Amino acid sequence: MILTIAGGRRLATTLYAYAFLTDLVLLYPVYALLFADSGLSVGQISSLFVIWSVAGIALEVPSGAWADATSRRLLLCLAPLCTAAGFALWTFVPSYPAFALGFVLWGAGGALASGALEALVFDELDHLGLAQRYARTIGRARTAGTVGVLASILLAGPVLGHGGYPAVGLASVAACLLAAAVATRFPEHQAAATDTLIVAAPAVPAAPVVPTQHRDPADPADEPGWWQGLRGGLAEARRDRRVRAGVLLVAVVTATWGALEEYTPLLARDTGVALTTVPLLLLLLALGQVIGGLLAPAGERLSTRGYALLLAGSAAALAGGALLRHPAGFVLLAGAFCGFQLASVLADARLQARISGPRRATVTSLAGMATELITIAVYIGFGVVATVSSNGVAFALAALPYALIALLMLGGGRPPSRRSRPEASAPRVV
Repeated sequence: MILTIAGGRRLATTLYAYAFLTDLVLLYPVYALLFADSGLSVGQISSLFVIWSVAGIALEVPSGAWADATSRRLLLCLAPLCTAAGFALWTFVPSYPAFALGFVLWGAGGALASGALEALVFDELDHLGLAQRYARTIGRARTAGTVGVLASILLAGPVLGHGGYPAVGLASVAACLLAAAVATRFPEHQAAATDTLIVAAPAVPAAPVVPTQHRDPADPADEPGWWQGLRGGLAEARRDRRVRAGVLLVAVVTATWGALEEYTPLLARDTGVALTTVPLLLLLLALGQVIGGLLAPAGERLSTRGYALLLAGSAAALAGGALLRHPAGFVLLAGAFCGFQLASVLADARLQARISGPRRATVTSLAGMATELITIAVYIGFGVVATVSSNGVAFALAALPYALIALLMLGGGRPPSRRSRPEASAPRVV
């Protein structure tokens, strides 16, 4: 029991520090303004976001398979290093080509961490007999990341006023380097495809290795190696309808509001506030996300109907706040981001509870890839709508998919089965 508690605390502490540092990026609240001040149009800025997503898509699933086949901790170390290189380019060579290459590196960093982080956290908690705490732990991790965003927003204004965009960029690079250092402290007890156990940190005794009794040569999940691991993860998502539904739910719920977040500085400036006030409006959105992450334990008790109403209410707040074209509208937007953060955490917890094979990072990366595909569509659509109308109208239209999902769930959603014990503690959403 003592070892379990100590192991859980070590994992949580490392996770929260990693999440905080990876989001302690002072460029967050101002990089859209950096692009605009460098002469880029809204359409060009949207094209950069598309490049960002395409880079993530290209590496998302392969990096998940790589994490399953080797070390998830290694990928979590490499991810912020890639991002730091991208931010360095933005800082020293501010131009469209440098912005584009920087987004490629940032997309690579995001792909390396996506899937690997969730898989490592769930498997480590499961190793300690604490899998039921996944939603709470990952919710608090996202809150820690949002606290990092809050700190970035608070610091961005003074640092920007003192040293301009170069100072903001260098501070962002430093935070990424610190995150890479923290990642080396992650424990890792990962069952590899070759039926051996990777014991990267001896703080918690490893479970004994149980040899595979019946190996099915026709099942790609039973074959060793990176490529076979990739096939195994794809096969699990293809043959298990519940896993497939979980992947789609994560992608649809997470993508739109995540993409819209990149345009919030432009929406804030449209309200007529001064440039130095923009970070303060974004602070409200970050506070909403903090609250959403902290509500994860309570959100696990939501029924399908409750989850649908959460999405519908958040969509209404998003549209209303954006169309208000006033700083007060950001209070509504903060409520929307609170709801979307909670909905995303619950969808992720449902997916993790449904994955039963050893290719957890690969399957989670499938959700990440689907998220990026939808995100690209949002970027393109936002650029078109904002160009012919306004940023506020583009935000309001982006709320429609959430309203549609809510209607579909209210009309035909049923509470999920509670046949398996791990899922009994997962959020009750379809």
